[in-house]
Amino acid sequence: MADLKGKVAFVTGASRGIGREIATHLAANGATVAIHYGANLQAAQETLATIEQTGGRAFVIQADLHSSDASFAATFEEFDRSLLTCSGQTGLDILVNNAGQIMFGSVEVLSSAEFDKAFAVDVKAPFFLTQAALPRLRDGGRIINISSGTSRIVNPNVVSYAMAKGALEVFSKTAALQLGARGITVNAVAPGPTATAEFLRMAEGNPAFIEHAKAQSALRRLGTPEDVANIVAFLASDEGGWITGQVIDATGGSLLG
Repeated sequence: MADLKGKVAFVTGASRGIGREIATHLAANGATVAIHYGANLQAAQETLATIEQTGGRAFVIQADLHSSDASFAATFEEFDRSLLTCSGQTGLDILVNNAGQIMFGSVEVLSSAEFDKAFAVDVKAPFFLTQAALPRLRDGGRIINISSGTSRIVNPNVVSYAMAKGALEVFSKTAALQLGARGITVNAVAPGPTATAEFLRMAEGNPAFIEHAKAQSALRRLGTPEDVANIVAFLASDEGGWITGQVIDATGGSLLG
């Protein structure tokens, strides 16, 4: 178990799916967690309730990651106030850029608006959230960006999403080099097909799709949100402090051969 006692984490897209599991996992390991959500306050409050029921500390914070205004100064001012109220602390130790926007459509059909939407959430928002977080991020901190196996495993039907995640991986490596002198590590985690409620809903009525996804993995199963959260918690801990500038493949060995 990672020891994150006394640490402060900010997790984007933490109201559901992988983000919720990351938030609850970090809290279970002792971190105070800022639960970011975009539009679904009820879902964010469910994440908060789950954390509080097990004795963890967290609070909810809203920000629109689709906005053309990529300044998150106000978001972090609210973060400062809420953190102080919640725990009496200031500062930040762990930033997890988890929120993502998958857009379906191949090169010949994808619209300009859809393309921009993918890049707004998957590239622009993590970049400027990180920029706003840096003055608060303590030396020795952690930045963990959630990428996707689609940056390695080609799927023409999600080309804009895969391109955006590829850009996020480049950003991760660049930031790792820039921030290494402060002892801050920056890594990307790239999940494959993961059995979130949203994924299973998308695949409902298509068992062949699920079996195909399982068959692509060397481990012959779908990933779980907990699989991804375990990796994030390790990277966030002291034990993960010698890993930086890496893309951690979390696809269960999909399409290795």
